[in-house]
Amino acid sequence: MKRREQRECIFQLLFQVEFNGQEEMPDQAKLFMEDLKEEHEPNARDESYILEKYARIAEKLPEIDPMLDSASKGWKTSRMGKVELTILRLAVYEMKFDEDIPEKVAINEAIELAKKFGGDDAPSFVNGVLAKFAG
Repeated sequence: MKRREQRECIFQLLFQVEFNGQEEMPDQAKLFMEDLKEEHEPNARDESYILEKYARIAEKLPEIDPMLDSASKGWKTSRMGKVELTILRLAVYEMKFDEDIPEKVAINEAIELAKKFGGDDAPSFVNGVLAKFAG
């Protein structure tokens, strides 16, 4: 699996946080991986990377959401679309907590996710919010 495909899987798994309680997420992650195996046949390294990175991001959400609230004037996380919020959470994690991902790559990949999964305005919204974290 390419890194972009892995990132899409992490995004899809993280998106489920909006619809399931924390106690349900381990079962949801297991179901997600079962479905993924049917579609993409990920190897053990891919599975491990996706699940571990998802878990690290989920653990940091209490820190990431206030950062997003302060960076997105007039758009608190509670008002954001779930797709855009999930993309931003993933990107902010990569920018602030993942030393393996260059900041520019995190921003570019977030914009690509927004183009693929978000509405018409999603790429510019995501780019605008993430620009406040750059540097």
